[in-house]
Amino acid sequence: MDPINPAVAPDYSKDNVAKFQTASLWRAQWQIVNSVVPYVFLWFAMDRALAISYWLMLPIAIFAAGFLVRIFIIFHDCGHASFFRSKRANNATGTIAGLLLLTPYRHWRWQHALHHGSAGDLDRRGSGDIWTLTVQEYLQSTRWRRLSYQLARNPIVLFAIAPLFVFVVQHRFASSNAPKRERRSVHRLNWALLAVVLVMSAVIGLKAFLLIQLTVSALAGALGLWLFYVQHQFEGAYWARAKDWNYIAAAIYGSSFYKLPRILQWFTGNIGFHHIHHLSPRIPNYHLQLCHEADPFFQTIKALTLWSSLRCLTHRLWDERRNVFVGFRHLGVDTAVPQLVSESQAARKP
Repeated sequence: MDPINPAVAPDYSKDNVAKFQTASLWRAQWQIVNSVVPYVFLWFAMDRALAISYWLMLPIAIFAAGFLVRIFIIFHDCGHASFFRSKRANNATGTIAGLLLLTPYRHWRWQHALHHGSAGDLDRRGSGDIWTLTVQEYLQSTRWRRLSYQLARNPIVLFAIAPLFVFVVQHRFASSNAPKRERRSVHRLNWALLAVVLVMSAVIGLKAFLLIQLTVSALAGALGLWLFYVQHQFEGAYWARAKDWNYIAAAIYGSSFYKLPRILQWFTGNIGFHHIHHLSPRIPNYHLQLCHEADPFFQTIKALTLWSSLRCLTHRLWDERRNVFVGFRHLGVDTAVPQLVSESQAARKP
Protein backbone atom coordinates (compact mmCIF):
# COMPACT_ATOMS: atom_id res chain seq x y z
CA MET A 1 0.00 0.00 0.00
CA ASP A 2 1.44 3.35 -1.02
CA PRO A 3 1.63 6.12 1.59
CA ILE A 4 -1.29 8.54 1.51
CA ASN A 5 -0.49 12.02 0.32
CA PRO A 6 -2.44 14.23 2.77
CA ALA A 7 -1.89 17.27 0.58
CA VAL A 8 -4.14 15.97 -2.19
CA ALA A 9 -6.15 13.03 -0.87
CA PRO A 10 -8.64 14.68 1.54
CA ASP A 11 -10.88 16.59 -0.84
CA TYR A 12 -13.83 17.23 1.45
CA SER A 13 -15.70 20.50 1.86
CA LYS A 14 -14.85 22.26 5.12
CA ASP A 15 -18.09 24.24 4.89
CA ASN A 16 -20.13 21.03 4.71
CA VAL A 17 -18.42 19.77 7.84
CA ALA A 18 -18.69 23.06 9.75
CA LYS A 19 -22.46 23.37 9.33
CA PHE A 20 -23.02 20.15 11.26
CA GLN A 21 -21.04 21.26 14.32
CA THR A 22 -23.95 23.08 15.93
CA ALA A 23 -25.67 21.08 18.67
CA SER A 24 -29.44 20.55 18.68
CA LEU A 25 -31.13 20.90 22.07
CA TRP A 26 -34.19 18.81 21.22
CA ARG A 27 -32.13 16.02 19.63
CA ALA A 28 -29.84 15.93 22.66
CA GLN A 29 -32.73 15.87 25.13
CA TRP A 30 -34.57 13.17 23.21
CA GLN A 31 -31.43 11.03 23.04
CA ILE A 32 -31.08 11.24 26.82
CA VAL A 33 -34.72 10.22 27.27
CA ASN A 34 -34.59 7.27 24.86
CA SER A 35 -31.29 6.05 26.32
CA VAL A 36 -31.47 6.58 30.08
CA VAL A 37 -35.17 5.86 30.71
CA PRO A 38 -35.08 2.38 29.08
CA TYR A 39 -31.83 1.63 30.92
CA VAL A 40 -33.46 2.41 34.29
CA PHE A 41 -36.48 0.22 33.48
CA LEU A 42 -34.19 -2.61 32.38
CA TRP A 43 -32.30 -2.35 35.68
CA PHE A 44 -35.60 -2.90 37.51
CA ALA A 45 -36.38 -5.84 35.19
CA MET A 46 -32.95 -7.37 35.81
CA ASP A 47 -33.44 -7.17 39.56
CA ARG A 48 -36.81 -8.96 39.28
CA ALA A 49 -35.40 -11.59 36.91
CA LEU A 50 -32.33 -12.21 39.09
CA ALA A 51 -34.62 -13.12 42.00
CA ILE A 52 -35.62 -16.12 39.88
CA SER A 53 -32.43 -16.97 37.99
CA TYR A 54 -29.22 -15.36 36.74
CA TRP A 55 -29.82 -16.97 33.36
CA LEU A 56 -33.20 -15.29 33.15
CA MET A 57 -31.52 -11.97 33.92
CA LEU A 58 -28.72 -12.40 31.36
CA PRO A 59 -30.77 -11.76 28.18
CA ILE A 60 -32.10 -8.55 29.73
CA ALA A 61 -28.53 -7.58 30.64
CA ILE A 62 -27.48 -7.92 27.00
CA PHE A 63 -30.23 -5.50 26.03
CA ALA A 64 -29.30 -3.16 28.89
CA ALA A 65 -25.66 -3.21 27.77
CA GLY A 66 -26.77 -1.81 24.42
CA PHE A 67 -28.37 1.16 26.15
CA LEU A 68 -25.29 1.62 28.33
CA VAL A 69 -23.18 1.87 25.17
CA ARG A 70 -25.61 4.51 23.93
CA ILE A 71 -25.18 6.38 27.22
CA PHE A 72 -21.43 6.19 26.72
CA ILE A 73 -21.82 7.96 23.37
CA ILE A 74 -23.64 10.79 25.16
CA PHE A 75 -20.84 10.87 27.75
CA HIS A 76 -18.29 10.86 24.92
CA ASP A 77 -19.95 13.77 23.09
CA CYS A 78 -20.13 15.79 26.30
CA GLY A 79 -16.37 15.27 26.63
CA HIS A 80 -15.96 16.90 23.22
CA ALA A 81 -18.34 19.75 24.19
CA SER A 82 -20.52 18.77 21.23
CA PHE A 83 -23.66 17.24 22.74
CA PHE A 84 -25.10 20.55 24.00
CA ARG A 85 -24.20 24.11 23.11
CA SER A 86 -23.86 24.87 26.81
CA LYS A 87 -20.53 24.01 28.41
CA ARG A 88 -22.24 23.65 31.78
CA ALA A 89 -24.85 21.25 30.36
CA ASN A 90 -22.15 19.13 28.72
CA ASN A 91 -20.12 18.90 31.93
CA ALA A 92 -23.12 18.15 34.14
CA THR A 93 -24.50 15.49 31.80
CA GLY A 94 -21.07 13.95 31.28
CA THR A 95 -20.44 13.75 35.02
CA ILE A 96 -23.79 12.03 35.69
CA ALA A 97 -23.33 9.64 32.76
CA GLY A 98 -19.85 8.86 34.09
CA LEU A 99 -21.42 7.59 37.31
CA LEU A 100 -23.47 5.05 35.31
CA LEU A 101 -20.36 4.12 33.32
CA LEU A 102 -17.99 3.91 36.34
CA THR A 103 -15.82 6.42 34.48
CA PRO A 104 -14.48 9.74 35.82
CA TYR A 105 -15.66 12.33 33.30
CA ARG A 106 -12.93 14.99 33.49
CA HIS A 107 -10.08 12.48 33.69
CA TRP A 108 -11.43 10.49 30.76
CA ARG A 109 -11.98 13.70 28.75
CA TRP A 110 -8.34 14.65 29.27
CA GLN A 111 -7.07 11.22 28.17
CA HIS A 112 -9.39 11.10 25.18
CA ALA A 113 -8.20 14.49 23.97
CA LEU A 114 -4.67 13.05 23.88
CA HIS A 115 -5.95 10.18 21.75
CA HIS A 116 -7.52 12.56 19.22
CA GLY A 117 -4.32 14.52 18.95
CA SER A 118 -2.15 11.48 18.27
CA ALA A 119 -4.28 8.76 16.62
CA GLY A 120 -2.29 7.11 13.84
CA ASP A 121 1.01 8.65 14.94
CA LEU A 122 3.51 5.84 15.50
CA ASP A 123 5.74 8.10 17.59
CA ARG A 124 2.98 9.11 19.99
CA ARG A 125 1.27 5.82 20.78
CA GLY A 126 0.06 5.04 24.28
CA SER A 127 -2.51 7.78 24.92
CA GLY A 128 -5.95 6.22 25.16
CA ASP A 129 -5.31 3.62 22.48
CA ILE A 130 -4.82 -0.13 22.19
CA TRP A 131 -1.26 -1.34 22.64
CA THR A 132 0.20 -1.69 19.15
CA LEU A 133 3.74 -2.67 18.19
CA THR A 134 5.40 -2.61 14.80
CA VAL A 135 6.94 -5.78 13.39
CA GLN A 136 10.43 -4.42 14.01
CA GLU A 137 9.62 -3.45 17.62
CA TYR A 138 8.17 -6.89 18.30
CA LEU A 139 11.22 -8.67 16.91
CA GLN A 140 13.50 -6.51 19.01
CA SER A 141 11.49 -7.12 22.19
CA THR A 142 12.47 -9.41 25.02
CA ARG A 143 10.74 -12.76 25.31
CA TRP A 144 8.73 -11.50 28.29
CA ARG A 145 7.55 -8.42 26.39
CA ARG A 146 6.53 -10.54 23.42
CA LEU A 147 4.51 -12.84 25.69
CA SER A 148 2.86 -9.87 27.36
CA TYR A 149 1.98 -8.40 23.99
CA GLN A 150 0.56 -11.70 22.72
CA LEU A 151 -1.65 -11.92 25.80
CA ALA A 152 -2.74 -8.29 25.48
CA ARG A 153 -3.78 -8.86 21.85
CA ASN A 154 -5.55 -12.16 22.55
CA PRO A 155 -9.29 -11.71 21.79
CA ILE A 156 -10.34 -13.32 25.08
CA VAL A 157 -8.13 -10.97 27.07
CA LEU A 158 -8.92 -7.95 24.89
CA PHE A 159 -12.70 -8.30 24.79
CA ALA A 160 -13.58 -10.35 27.90
CA ILE A 161 -11.05 -9.54 30.62
CA ALA A 162 -9.81 -6.06 29.66
CA PRO A 163 -13.23 -4.31 29.64
CA LEU A 164 -13.97 -5.19 33.27
CA PHE A 165 -10.43 -4.34 34.30
CA VAL A 166 -10.60 -0.94 32.60
CA PHE A 167 -13.99 0.13 33.96
CA VAL A 168 -13.89 -1.50 37.40
CA VAL A 169 -10.19 -1.21 38.30
CA GLN A 170 -8.23 1.12 36.04
CA HIS A 171 -10.72 3.98 36.20
CA ARG A 172 -10.39 4.00 40.00
CA PHE A 173 -6.88 5.42 39.72
CA ALA A 174 -5.73 8.71 38.23
CA SER A 175 -2.86 8.95 35.80
CA SER A 176 0.27 10.45 37.34
CA ASN A 177 0.47 12.79 34.35
CA ALA A 178 -3.08 14.07 34.73
CA PRO A 179 -3.69 17.70 35.81
CA LYS A 180 -4.84 18.26 39.40
CA ARG A 181 -8.51 18.89 38.53
CA GLU A 182 -8.66 15.70 36.45
CA ARG A 183 -7.12 13.67 39.28
CA ARG A 184 -9.71 15.07 41.68
CA SER A 185 -12.50 13.91 39.39
CA VAL A 186 -11.32 10.30 39.88
CA HIS A 187 -11.46 10.60 43.66
CA ARG A 188 -14.87 12.25 43.62
CA LEU A 189 -16.32 9.54 41.41
CA ASN A 190 -14.90 6.84 43.67
CA TRP A 191 -16.66 8.37 46.69
CA ALA A 192 -19.88 8.69 44.68
CA LEU A 193 -19.65 5.05 43.60
CA LEU A 194 -19.12 3.98 47.20
CA ALA A 195 -22.32 5.81 48.13
CA VAL A 196 -24.18 4.11 45.26
CA VAL A 197 -22.93 0.69 46.36
CA LEU A 198 -24.09 1.31 49.94
CA VAL A 199 -27.53 2.52 48.86
CA MET A 200 -28.08 -0.28 46.34
CA SER A 201 -26.85 -2.85 48.84
CA ALA A 202 -29.51 -1.65 51.24
CA VAL A 203 -32.20 -1.72 48.56
CA ILE A 204 -31.52 -4.94 46.60
CA GLY A 205 -28.50 -6.49 48.36
CA LEU A 206 -24.79 -6.30 47.57
CA LYS A 207 -24.68 -9.63 45.72
CA ALA A 208 -27.57 -8.74 43.41
CA PHE A 209 -26.15 -5.30 42.72
CA LEU A 210 -22.70 -6.64 41.84
CA LEU A 211 -24.07 -9.45 39.66
CA ILE A 212 -26.16 -7.01 37.64
CA GLN A 213 -23.65 -4.17 37.45
CA LEU A 214 -20.63 -6.30 36.62
CA THR A 215 -22.54 -8.30 34.00
CA VAL A 216 -23.84 -5.20 32.22
CA SER A 217 -20.48 -3.42 32.49
CA ALA A 218 -18.65 -6.45 31.08
CA LEU A 219 -21.03 -6.77 28.12
CA ALA A 220 -21.10 -3.05 27.35
CA GLY A 221 -17.35 -2.79 27.83
CA ALA A 222 -16.73 -5.67 25.41
CA LEU A 223 -18.84 -4.00 22.74
CA GLY A 224 -17.24 -0.63 23.40
CA LEU A 225 -13.71 -2.03 23.20
CA TRP A 226 -14.56 -3.85 19.98
CA LEU A 227 -15.79 -0.60 18.46
CA PHE A 228 -12.64 1.21 19.56
CA TYR A 229 -10.50 -1.63 18.19
CA VAL A 230 -11.98 -1.69 14.68
CA GLN A 231 -12.05 2.11 14.50
CA HIS A 232 -8.26 2.23 14.22
CA GLN A 233 -7.04 -1.33 13.56
CA PHE A 234 -8.57 -2.12 10.18
CA GLU A 235 -7.25 -3.05 6.75
CA GLY A 236 -5.98 0.03 4.93
CA ALA A 237 -5.65 2.15 8.07
CA TYR A 238 -3.36 5.17 8.07
CA TRP A 239 -0.38 5.11 10.45
CA ALA A 240 2.74 7.23 10.05
CA ARG A 241 5.78 8.49 11.89
CA ALA A 242 5.54 11.96 13.40
CA LYS A 243 7.48 13.64 10.61
CA ASP A 244 4.99 12.37 8.01
CA TRP A 245 1.85 12.36 10.20
CA ASN A 246 -1.05 14.59 9.19
CA TYR A 247 -4.13 15.20 11.34
CA ILE A 248 -6.63 15.29 8.46
CA ALA A 249 -5.25 12.20 6.76
CA ALA A 250 -5.17 10.38 10.11
CA ALA A 251 -8.80 11.33 10.76
CA ILE A 252 -10.19 10.37 7.36
CA TYR A 253 -8.00 7.35 6.58
CA GLY A 254 -6.90 6.29 10.04
CA SER A 255 -10.45 6.06 11.45
CA SER A 256 -12.87 3.56 9.99
CA PHE A 257 -16.26 4.06 8.41
CA TYR A 258 -17.98 1.15 10.19
CA LYS A 259 -21.26 0.56 8.37
CA LEU A 260 -23.44 -1.30 10.85
CA PRO A 261 -27.01 -2.59 10.55
CA ARG A 262 -29.52 0.12 11.50
CA ILE A 263 -30.34 -1.27 14.93
CA LEU A 264 -26.64 -1.53 15.88
CA GLN A 265 -25.99 1.93 14.44
CA TRP A 266 -28.72 3.29 16.71
CA PHE A 267 -27.38 1.59 19.84
CA THR A 268 -23.83 2.76 19.07
CA GLY A 269 -24.89 6.35 18.46
CA ASN A 270 -23.59 6.60 14.87
CA ILE A 271 -20.02 6.23 16.12
CA GLY A 272 -19.37 4.00 13.11
CA PHE A 273 -18.92 7.25 11.19
CA HIS A 274 -15.65 7.52 13.04
CA HIS A 275 -13.81 9.19 10.18
CA ILE A 276 -16.23 12.11 10.48
CA HIS A 277 -15.87 12.18 14.25
CA HIS A 278 -12.07 12.36 14.15
CA LEU A 279 -12.17 14.95 11.39
CA SER A 280 -14.39 17.17 13.54
CA PRO A 281 -15.01 16.05 17.15
CA ARG A 282 -17.36 19.04 17.59
CA ILE A 283 -20.00 17.29 15.46
CA PRO A 284 -22.52 15.62 17.81
CA ASN A 285 -23.25 11.95 17.20
CA TYR A 286 -26.76 12.67 15.93
CA HIS A 287 -25.29 14.72 13.04
CA LEU A 288 -22.50 12.34 11.96
CA GLN A 289 -24.47 10.46 9.33
CA LEU A 290 -25.91 13.69 7.93
CA CYS A 291 -22.40 15.09 7.55
CA HIS A 292 -21.16 11.92 5.87
CA GLU A 293 -24.01 11.98 3.36
CA ALA A 294 -23.68 15.71 2.62
CA ASP A 295 -20.27 15.54 0.96
CA PRO A 296 -19.51 13.49 -2.18
CA PHE A 297 -15.93 12.92 -1.03
CA PHE A 298 -17.04 10.89 1.99
CA GLN A 299 -18.97 8.56 -0.34
CA THR A 300 -15.63 7.41 -1.79
CA ILE A 301 -14.40 6.06 1.54
CA LYS A 302 -14.52 2.28 1.73
CA ALA A 303 -16.92 1.02 4.38
CA LEU A 304 -16.01 -1.60 6.94
CA THR A 305 -18.97 -3.97 7.30
CA LEU A 306 -19.89 -6.14 10.25
CA TRP A 307 -18.69 -9.21 8.35
CA SER A 308 -15.46 -7.72 7.00
CA SER A 309 -14.62 -6.28 10.43
CA LEU A 310 -14.11 -9.82 11.76
CA ARG A 311 -10.87 -9.97 9.77
CA CYS A 312 -9.54 -7.24 12.07
CA LEU A 313 -9.12 -9.96 14.70
CA THR A 314 -6.08 -11.20 12.77
CA HIS A 315 -4.35 -7.81 13.02
CA ARG A 316 -1.57 -7.94 15.57
CA LEU A 317 1.38 -5.86 14.36
CA TRP A 318 1.96 -2.87 12.09
CA ASP A 319 4.33 -3.57 9.21
CA GLU A 320 6.00 -0.24 8.45
CA ARG A 321 7.60 -1.56 5.29
CA ARG A 322 4.28 -2.31 3.63
CA ASN A 323 1.99 -0.01 5.63
CA VAL A 324 -0.37 -2.85 6.61
CA PHE A 325 -1.47 -4.72 9.71
CA VAL A 326 -0.23 -8.32 9.92
CA GLY A 327 -0.75 -11.26 12.24
CA PHE A 328 1.81 -13.19 14.26
CA ARG A 329 1.84 -15.89 11.57
CA HIS A 330 3.30 -13.28 9.25
CA LEU A 331 6.54 -13.58 11.20
CA GLY A 332 6.87 -17.23 10.25
CA VAL A 333 5.95 -17.16 6.56
CA ASP A 334 6.88 -13.75 5.21
CA THR A 335 10.05 -13.75 3.10
CA ALA A 336 11.14 -10.45 4.59
CA VAL A 337 11.16 -11.85 8.12
CA PRO A 338 14.62 -13.51 8.05
CA GLN A 339 16.09 -10.17 7.07
CA LEU A 340 14.08 -8.40 9.80
CA VAL A 341 15.21 -10.95 12.39
CA SER A 342 18.86 -10.58 11.45
CA GLU A 343 18.54 -6.80 11.55
CA SER A 344 16.89 -6.87 14.97
CA GLN A 345 19.53 -9.23 16.35
CA ALA A 346 22.28 -7.01 15.00
CA ALA A 347 20.62 -3.96 16.55
CA ARG A 348 20.59 -5.62 19.99
CA LYS A 349 24.29 -6.56 19.90
CA PRO A 350 26.58 -4.20 21.85
